[in-house]
Amino acid sequence: MTDVRENGAVLDPKFDALGLITAVVTDAASGDLLMVAHMNAEALALTRGTGIAHFWSRSRQSLWKKGETSGNFLHVVEMRIDCDQDALWVKAEPVGPACHTGRTSCFYRRVTGDGLEYVPDAD
Repeated sequence: MTDVRENGAVLDPKFDALGLITAVVTDAASGDLLMVAHMNAEALALTRGTGIAHFWSRSRQSLWKKGETSGNFLHVVEMRIDCDQDALWVKAEPVGPACHTGRTSCFYRRVTGDGLEYVPDAD
């Protein structure tokens, strides 16, 4: 394979038509999935520069520093990018719950044949 984006050592994110890249966030210690969000170029640069996760809020159409109002920061331990550089994996040390509902993870319900059910150990 000769694709520099897929095999090179240069960060060259492939942002979508809205200028966003998907970011999957896991707990660096436990590996638990905490949240999925999006970053634009500015959020990615701020995350890399500060070590605190920043995202682009699609609903508010604004930059968002995770924890800025709640105090529930995500301290980035490591970031990885997938093979074609269109998705990020953020390993973080959470300070408090990651979900705006106050739960540890945004993934606290499972999909069943009847709808949704709460996962007992997911806060």
